[in-house]
Formats: sequence, structure tokens, C-alpha cells
Amino acid sequence: MTSAPLPRILRRRGEPEYPTFLELFFDLVYIFLLSRLATSLGENLTVRGAAQTAVLLLAAWWVWVLTAWLTDLFDPRLPIIQATVLLVMLGTLLMAIATPYAFGRYGWLFVAAYFGIHLVRDAVLIPGTRVNRPIQARSVRVFFWFGITVAPWVAGVFVDETARLVLWSLAVAVDLGSARIGWPTPGLGRTELASQIFTGLHLSERHRAIFIVALGELILSTGTGLARSGFTAGQVTAGAVAFVSAVLLFQLYFQRVNRILAPPSVTTVERVRPGTSTSYTHLVMVAGVVLVSTGTSMVIARPSGGTPVDVMAAILGGPALFLLGSVLFDAVVTARILWSRVLAVVVLAVVLLCSLVAPAVFRLPPLTVLVVANLVLLLTLVGEGLAARRGRIEAAAPAH
Repeated sequence: MTSAPLPRILRRRGEPEYPTFLELFFDLVYIFLLSRLATSLGENLTVRGAAQTAVLLLAAWWVWVLTAWLTDLFDPRLPIIQATVLLVMLGTLLMAIATPYAFGRYGWLFVAAYFGIHLVRDAVLIPGTRVNRPIQARSVRVFFWFGITVAPWVAGVFVDETARLVLWSLAVAVDLGSARIGWPTPGLGRTELASQIFTGLHLSERHRAIFIVALGELILSTGTGLARSGFTAGQVTAGAVAFVSAVLLFQLYFQRVNRILAPPSVTTVERVRPGTSTSYTHLVMVAGVVLVSTGTSMVIARPSGGTPVDVMAAILGGPALFLLGSVLFDAVVTARILWSRVLAVVVLAVVLLCSLVAPAVFRLPPLTVLVVANLVLLLTLVGEGLAARRGRIEAAAPAH
């Protein structure tokens, strides 16, 4: 029996696995999108505002993930794939434009752009893989599940803000959750592949790139906030401390995560779940950087005086969320817990809790709170560096 031919648009084994310039160009739109999210959160720093930002970030992240998987499985040098990526980029730009007003008068634009992206991608992949039904079934399953979530996404456009948040939260949870279980589809089963879905090197580089993009947004917001300030001594100092925050996040990411991002265990993924776990844990880290951006922008705007609880939550919560994401990623890849980072998260949580329980005693200026957060990150970085050095020395020591 002759096996089905491979689709022409499929990436061939042995081809270069590094991201193309087009993929890196695509990532640039996320600087704008993440900036819009951070700014919107800063303007509505409430539990509801945080929930709305989370929903929009999840939707935008899912677009990025599916695009990364698209160029991982299919040949990104083909004109049809390149055109698809550019159209997805345009749709993402429209999503970013609508982001501050997505729970207001421009909810329809956000939803239209979101589903336009998925329709364009599936309009290319489903016909383009028709010569091989098992491969085509992957795209059909994804399309089936987006057909399910279109109802709550569209319905949310026509209801009030609270109902919209509920409906969109449900929709994005189904979007991401369906991938975790392999998009089970009537008549097609689920995606349980005994072949290579993700090339370890390519997807590793894509995750590195999107994290750098998030740091780029943090640098952008720091520079923009300082440029719009009155350049007082406190604001200039806050800008410098915010820059240090970006440096510490960069070092913490590449000191640990970069070492384990593409081990042999991730090079060939036989099920969807491990691949999605890698992306989800990076989502948590990127969300942490977005929250850091919100917090540092507010510190630059007002570095002195008492720190409101919501501002303190942003300043301390951003680093904590990043550290939590890195702990989860390490657990997914190595099955080990980074206790140094767990301890750092606990310390940040304790500082926040103390400010809630005894605000008169722990009434710190915003700049001081940001310095405290940076000290926790710095101590974590130094501690892990010393532990790694001690481990190398012990490994190199001759056995007795």
C-alpha cells in the first residue's frame, strides 16, 4: 500500500531550523500589542481591569503560538506561507489597535481581527494539505474548535462589559484548553502524533524571540515614561531602576531558561501537550513582564509618596509572575522545582501581604517598592549563579 504523499508546503526534514527574518519581523507587532496591554492595565488597575487584560493577552498569545507552530511545521520560505504570516501580522495589528477599547465600542474589531486571522490560516492550510489526510486533519481539528468558540466571542460583542468578560473568558479558555487535549473532533479523533511536530531548535528560538520582544516593550515603556516626565531626580532615578529591572529579568531568563529550552526530550514531541506546556509557561513569563511594565511606568510617573495597594500589587506582582512562569517551565522540562525562585515569589508575596495587613508600618514610596522588588531579583540571580558555580567546581573535582 502506497503511503500518502507529503504536502508541498510541509517543512522538510534537515532544513534550517532557525527562525526566518519574516518570523522575527512578525514578532515586532507584539511590541505594540504588549505596550497597549500594559498601558490599558495601568489606566484600569483593578481586578476587573486585570481580568480583561488577561483575556486579551491570552487571545493574542494564542495567535502567536499558532503562528509559531505554523512556521515550525510548514516551510516559511514558501510565498504562500509568507503571505499567510503577513496577513496574520496585519490582523494582530488590528487586534492591538482595538485592545484599549475591546471591552467598549471596538469589541467587534478585536473579534473580527481575531477570527479573520484564523480563517486566513485555515483557508491556506486545509486545502494545502489535502494530499495527505492525516496531516490535513490537524488543521481541520483546529478549525472545528474555533467554530465552537465563535459563538461566545461574537455574542460577547453584543452584551455589556461584565457579560462580555464572562463570554470571552470562556471562549479563550476553550481555545487554549482544546489544544491541551489535542482538539478532539468527531470523526477525526484527536491530534496524538507519533511524528515530529516541533523541531526543538526552531521553537526554542521562537520562544526566546518573543520573550526578548516583551523585554523590548519594557524598555520602550521605560523610555517613553521618562521622556514624558518632568525629569525630576526621583523620576530619573525611577527610570534607571526600571532599566535595571529589565536587565535582571533578562539575566534570570537566560541564566536558567536558556540552558534548558531545547533539550533532547523536547526535540521530538510525540503529543501536543508537552509543546503547549512550553508555550503556556512562556505566556506566564511574558505576562509577568507586561505587569512589570505597568508597574514601572506608574513608578516613573509618581516615584514618591505613599504607594496604593493596586500599584504595589503591580510592582511586586510582575516579578513574582515572571518567576512563577520560569519555575513552571523548569518543572515541565526537567521535572525539578527551582526552589530559589519559589522562595523569591514567597518573599514578594509576604511584602505585599505586610503592606495590606499593616499599611501604616509598610507605607513605602513606589520607588522604594521597586527597589525592593529588584533586590529580590538580584539576590535570586546571584544565589543561582553561586550555586551553579559551586556545582561546576564539584563536578570538576577529582574523585577520591
